[in-house]
Amino acid sequence: MCGILGYSHVSKNLLPGILTSALGSLAHRGPDHEGRFECEQISLGATRLRILDLKGGDQPLFSPDRDVVVVFNGEIFNHQELRVHLEAEGFRFQTNCDTEVVVQAFLRWGSACFSRLRGMFAIAIWVRSERRLILARDRMGIKPLYYCLQGGEIYFGSEVKCILAHPAVRRRVCLAGLNCFLSLNYVPGPLTLVEGITKLTPGHLLDWRKGRCSVQSYLPAPETVPGPDSIDDACHELDRLLKQSVKEQLVADVPVGIWLSGGLDSSTILHYAANSNSSQLRTFSITFKGHSFDESSYIKQVSSHFGTRHSEIDLNPNADLINAIEQIAYYSDEPSADAGALPLWFLAQMTSKNVRVVLTGEGSDELFAGYLTYQADRYYSALRRVPAFLRNAALACALRLPVSDEKISFEYKLKRFLQGALLSPERAHVFWNGSFSEAEKRRLFLFADSKPLAAVLAEIPRRPGLQRYLDFDQRYYLPDDILYKVDRISMAHSLEVRPPFLDPRIVDFAARLPEHFKLHGSKSKYVLRRLMKSKLPPAVLRRPKIGFDIPIHEWFRGILRPFLLDTLSQEAVSTSKLFRWPVVEYLLREHLQRKANLGYHLWGLMTLLVWMKRWNIEPMQEESREPRAFAGVLGQVASL
Repeated sequence: MCGILGYSHVSKNLLPGILTSALGSLAHRGPDHEGRFECEQISLGATRLRILDLKGGDQPLFSPDRDVVVVFNGEIFNHQELRVHLEAEGFRFQTNCDTEVVVQAFLRWGSACFSRLRGMFAIAIWVRSERRLILARDRMGIKPLYYCLQGGEIYFGSEVKCILAHPAVRRRVCLAGLNCFLSLNYVPGPLTLVEGITKLTPGHLLDWRKGRCSVQSYLPAPETVPGPDSIDDACHELDRLLKQSVKEQLVADVPVGIWLSGGLDSSTILHYAANSNSSQLRTFSITFKGHSFDESSYIKQVSSHFGTRHSEIDLNPNADLINAIEQIAYYSDEPSADAGALPLWFLAQMTSKNVRVVLTGEGSDELFAGYLTYQADRYYSALRRVPAFLRNAALACALRLPVSDEKISFEYKLKRFLQGALLSPERAHVFWNGSFSEAEKRRLFLFADSKPLAAVLAEIPRRPGLQRYLDFDQRYYLPDDILYKVDRISMAHSLEVRPPFLDPRIVDFAARLPEHFKLHGSKSKYVLRRLMKSKLPPAVLRRPKIGFDIPIHEWFRGILRPFLLDTLSQEAVSTSKLFRWPVVEYLLREHLQRKANLGYHLWGLMTLLVWMKRWNIEPMQEESREPRAFAGVLGQVASL
């Protein structure tokens, strides 16, 4: 696991100290080694967290003739089988690390090698004889990769801060990205919140030669393979795939643990890990004792069931919450409107003191329909048959319900669902998991524009059924919210996180399943629950999904209230030149006076302003009043 970065300097020399400074900003991603490569056209750097082959594999790594230079972030879980294949063809290896497999695979197959890599990765390859740079990102977007094209040059890195380290890059907020952020709670790729900085789309490669750039998918066309005939066949196949994936991802030359929530997904990973490992496993959890959403009892049952050596931390108002929020603003590069980043910070902090690698259950919800939003999508179809005036009347009645301090209470879900039922199916799907509606955004945001979000929603397939929303969430919500959050918070603590559910074989399997194997009546993740019926404590299988989050409504009315009011002060809001202060003031008053639960809305605004202050993001200028169109970003990455 590493951090990588690079700057071309074909037309202008790289100023002294920039590479050193940028590498220093990535030290948390790789505290064990720092390496660099510099030539006339480009400078590359890497920081390394040693996980495999602790003595070998430091980067940059070179081909035998030193014509190809590689810096690499991630893990290739099938590197051993690729090594055997390459050795049979005459290739020779000097190390046992997966980075050298990437080098040799590129020499053998060129850019076609990326589709053969089973793992999580962001890769940069410089071919000296061709003056050519290739960037590639794993299929699901587990590992991040950003780039900036400017004046015929390219700057890239594992985190935005690498690119911001270059003095030629302006720190100006991207209006298209911010429009999406306010609606979705995350920034959908290829957008970021910094104008001119772009995410490399998962499953894509970028080819840059002498100032000319193209971006394209490296994935082969999906095979047309029929799904399993019965639920029993599906369970059998999923069982086999999970055994393979978890066994591969347990391999490391450092201690490995498992994040355990007591829910279905993490408990499933623990089951397969326990069956693949004869030694006692380490598990780590975070609890919220005294709250209805506390998972302590489930965690205890699962930990006892598998005999793990368990550690947990209880998150309560006595924790240093404000310091964590400010630290997250630094390590995240972009604001995370996902309040789950806060408990994750404390969980990663505790975990990193004991192990260097953890396995998690991320990805299962997006593959097997685990979120309530998928059930809401189905209920929506029935509710849309009800006349609009009756739906509006139902919403008006719901809005009179007393406000609850619960994290996601019944009244909150009911109000949110009825509000979404007045929108189009696509907008309703993202609204239920987002924050501001377009109407709310127009009142709040000085640069409100519906076109960026509309362009994102246009990517939802037009076919009917559940899979269209699963595909959308796998393309955007999973990499740009869930995996982004996990990567930043874990790597801030030099901790590698591996999600076995996102093995490409499991992703392909899930795509072949009929809908009722995923969402079966009111049962979510039906095939997984059926598979694990005899393998996990019954309470784990019966429990509803709780979600990894904080009691944000309550804490904003209590322990975090002073910080919230200080961050969203009239001066701070006015200085940003983004929002109308009277609207922000209204949101604060409505929430603090318990007239509405707006904790998630306020969390997004708060983290945004904390981030802008921490990274000196420029307030809006008059010449920036036109939001950049989403399509314009796609055009930017075409051949120049």
